[in-house]
Amino acid sequence: MSASPAPGIPPVLAGLFDDAAVFPPGGLPVEEAVPAHVAHTRGAHAGLVGAFVLAAKDIDRLAEPTRELAAGSFDLSVTVPLPGVREALAAAHRIPAVRLVGLEVAVPDGVAADRVVPALTEAIDDDTTPTVYVEVPRDARREALLAALAGTPCLAKFRTGGVRADLYPDERELAAAVLAAARAGVAFKATAGLHHALRNTDPETGFEQHGFLNLLLATDAALRGAEEATLVELLADRDGGRVAERVRVLSPQVRDLFRSFGTCSVAEPALETAGLGLLPATTVADLTEVSP
Repeated sequence: MSASPAPGIPPVLAGLFDDAAVFPPGGLPVEEAVPAHVAHTRGAHAGLVGAFVLAAKDIDRLAEPTRELAAGSFDLSVTVPLPGVREALAAAHRIPAVRLVGLEVAVPDGVAADRVVPALTEAIDDDTTPTVYVEVPRDARREALLAALAGTPCLAKFRTGGVRADLYPDERELAAAVLAAARAGVAFKATAGLHHALRNTDPETGFEQHGFLNLLLATDAALRGAEEATLVELLADRDGGRVAERVRVLSPQVRDLFRSFGTCSVAEPALETAGLGLLPATTVADLTEVSP
């Protein structure tokens, strides 16, 4: 973590919300998502907002909605399959209005863990490389891939949900992943499914969803040397008051490991966080004006 939080933003929450508004279930068109993101970066809650996340196949769609923006107006993180990294870098560098700060790389089935870092090294051959997050498969490759990432500039990415129930890891699986990352010294971001601050059951789908504040607490516990059972308990906690009190006293050091998470709504997590007393009301007062 390098950026200082804006006034009123606790350091532990600074830049935590990567704007993934174009992804399901939000699915906002790029032409609407870009101006909404720029508005977020200029609002009183701007200190909460991380990069704008976009699939590599859609980079060219940034040309029109960014035409009137100054060079480097906002940060961009690109999701891309491993074979397409070189092309994604070239495409992003053609859009002057963005600063490419992240590559979120998906590892195809059948690619061995020990081949990932060499493949990335071969594809990325300049000094302007953004932070590279490698999505860790939810299979037997997890431990080996985290070991391969250790000691390299590459970080991890954990999938925490999606559009189907089976895409959500349960508390034990997610706790094991966080613990493995902590022990390997590999920082991570999370993607999908973290729609709310607290662990919850979605009333429409019935999906069991993780809370991003719970994940912060579990990450802190892992850094402190806790066992898996403690992380499981923290991920399962639905008591807002208890979770908020624990988050309130967290050291910003936890963000050295848990860097950010992608959310299809900046407003929803910010408002829920404020509702738990972790943000001043004035920080999120403008959200209804800038959110699409």
